[in-house]
Formats: sequence, C-alpha cells, structure tokens
Amino acid sequence: MAAAADDPKRIAAGLTALAEWSAGLAWANIPDAIRRRAAVVLADDLAAIVAARGEPELMALHDGMARSSGTPEATVFNARGQRLDRYSAATANGSAADWCELDEGYRRVICHAGLYCVPALLAEAEATGASAEDMLRALAIGYETAGRVARAFTWSTLTLHPHGSLAAVGAAATVAALRRLPPETVAAAIGSAATMVVPGPFNHTVQGALVRNVWPGVGAWAGLRAVDWAGIGITGRPESLHDVYGAALAGDCHPDELTDELGVSWALADGYHKLHACCQYAHSAVEAMLAALPKVPGGAAGIRGIHIDTHWRGQKLDNARPATTLASKFSMQHILASTAVHGHAGAEAFHASTLDDPKVAALREAVSIGAFEPEPAWPNDRPARIVVETADGDRITEECLSARGGPDRPFAPEEIRAKIAGIVEAPYPRMAPALMRLLDLDPAMLAAPWDRSVREMTA
Repeated sequence: MAAAADDPKRIAAGLTALAEWSAGLAWANIPDAIRRRAAVVLADDLAAIVAARGEPELMALHDGMARSSGTPEATVFNARGQRLDRYSAATANGSAADWCELDEGYRRVICHAGLYCVPALLAEAEATGASAEDMLRALAIGYETAGRVARAFTWSTLTLHPHGSLAAVGAAATVAALRRLPPETVAAAIGSAATMVVPGPFNHTVQGALVRNVWPGVGAWAGLRAVDWAGIGITGRPESLHDVYGAALAGDCHPDELTDELGVSWALADGYHKLHACCQYAHSAVEAMLAALPKVPGGAAGIRGIHIDTHWRGQKLDNARPATTLASKFSMQHILASTAVHGHAGAEAFHASTLDDPKVAALREAVSIGAFEPEPAWPNDRPARIVVETADGDRITEECLSARGGPDRPFAPEEIRAKIAGIVEAPYPRMAPALMRLLDLDPAMLAAPWDRSVREMTA
C-alpha cells in the first residue's frame, strides 16, 4: 500500500484525539459489559503470570532483578514473596505473563493488548495504592489504545512480533490513564514509548529464542519510564507513532483506526482467551485433533500420520524438532503430536520433558502441513482441517473453522473462572476468592486500595 503524504499529520491528530478521549473518560462512561471484560482480562493475565512461577529461566531472571532492585514497591507474582521497585516488578511480571502462552489476546489484529497493559498496571497500582476501580478504568483505556495502534499500522507478513513492537505503547497508555495525566502528556508519553519498542523478529517464537518472552517485560519498563519522562519534557514528536511504525518499520498506515467509533466500539469486546497453552494460530488445529482422537482405535498409539491444512499464519508454525518449550508452543508438529499423546493441549503438553518424549517425537515426524484453501473470511480466518491416518489405514477427518475463546465462540464465564482458580489456588489460596469478587465487580473490592488487596491475596 502506498503511503499517503499526510499520514504523519493524520496519525498525530488521531493520537491527540485518542488522548483527549482517554483523559476525559470516567468510570461511569464505561459500559458495564466492558467493565466486566476489563476485570476478566486483569484476572486472566494475572493468572498467566502466576502460571509461569516455576520456570527455571524465569526464576533466575527474577532473582537477578531482585539483586539490583530499588526500594520494594510491588509484588512479583511467583509465590516466593519477592517485592521489587515498580519498574523491576513490571519487568519481572511482564516477562512471566507470556511464558506459558495462557495470556489473552486481541482477535482483530495480531496483538495481545492485555499483556501490554497489565504488568505495568499491577506494579504502578500497588506502588501508589490505586483502587481496583481505577485500575479497570486504566486497563480499558490502555487496551483501547494498544488495540487501535495495532489496527492503525499493519503488516502483510509475520515479520515483527507484537510483544516487542506494541508492549511499551500499551504500558504507557495504561500508566498515564492510572495517573490521570492531561491529554497532551498522555499523547507525548505514548509517542515516546513508541520510539522505545523492541523490533522483535517473529521467527524467534518458532525457533524458540527465550528472549522473546521478556519483550513484554521490557515494554512494561519502557512504558513506565516514558510516562515519567514525558512529565519533564523528554518526549518524541507528535508524529512519533508514524515515524516508528509507518516510516522505520514500514507498516501500512490506517489513520482512521485511531478514532473510528471511539467510545462506541470497544477493543475489549474483541478479545479472546486461551485454555490451550500454545500459539492461538494453532487452537483450531487442537480442537480438530481433539475431535478426531476418540475415533482413533488405540488413541495416539494408533496414529500413523497426521496431515493438517491450515491458514497462512498457522503454516508458519513449522518446526518438527523444537529445542525449547517456547518453540514447542509454536511448532504445529509438536502441538498436534503432544495433544494426541496427552489428550489435551494444557501446560503439561508443553513441559520440557515433552521435547524428548519418544512418543511425541515420533508423531512430530509424522505431521505434514498444507494450505486451507480458500481461506474463509473473519472470524473464520484461522481454520484447520485435520486428516488422521490410522494404523489400519483408515482416514479420519475433522475441521474447525474458528477456535473457541474469541468473540464469535466465547468461553462460558465459568470456564474462565475455573481456569483462573485452577492456576492460582495452590500457590495463593486466598487469590481465587478475591479475583472472583473482582470479576463480580464487587463494590468493596473495587473501592479497596490495590496494595491492600495484594497483601490479602498473597498472604
């Protein structure tokens, strides 16, 4: 798409309008359905942080952050009692939040908007004693901003990973909203944060480079600092968003996305949640595999081969011999093979022990990948068709056009609540009841200072 000469100015004007809207948004102006969606995103992403607590590389990262931390202000949710300064806590929790691939995402474009907002929000709110109501308002604003920036600049290939390129923007917008800064400071902070993003290559996920997992943590730190520095005049330009995403990173520019139906159409309404602990591009494949498995005599042992036809993004998940747990979550071969062996695609199906499991390894080699043609339109734009060849020569075909969890096929509220509780109950017995109150928008919970709620949840 050819760039329009007036794109930089239109983007700057759009950011100004977005910042003015967000600075003037009151809790009373947010629809009840969006308030509840914000609560679900906050609780679900907090659970995703807790889920990663035992990962050895992450534990080492947390300990390293603790050695250099300033005055403790905020909790690291790893069930080890660590509290760090807000910048270190945001980095630590942000690095945990995507580790298990259980965080939520934004369905309309390639973006995990909640992930880019929640780690900085948790740290800032605990450090300042903000209320849960203030947090949910800020999250609704940050999520809206991250989603709209993601829609305003798009790429036709999977070259950039959004965890690197968007996390700082989401964090800055959320923290600026929590601090209730004036619109000119909000816009300056978001623009500055855009200049501090990480141009993370998407192929690092498929190849399993664990540095990818820390990009949201780096973004949380950068977003916090962008807000700090905007207040003292250290900023970019009004056109910084375009300078970065349009000019430097060569994205296609859609300025109207920053303001179109602002306050009417909410990004939070288009989020999705995950029960399968792997890349969402493969969730339709998981569902098709789970539908086929009961029809295979002998289960996984009775499978001779697996062929999958999938959408173009899913075809990129091509790595028959993943070397790390991250790579396994972005390997279509491992995802299908381990789902067949374990009967599910939960965290255990991507544990380090599965990388060398002979049953999983043998099935990985038996997976072939093709194109699902023609690709259907949204929301069925991430389809999968599985053909399982059994040991006795039969072929079993199952198809899933759109995985559960998105706005078109949402999980029931009790399913998400069960996921959250199942993750946090063992390490933090008091956390699940508190988060259920948050999901209910309990007035006392919303009014309480977040630092007090955290002390009660982690006691």
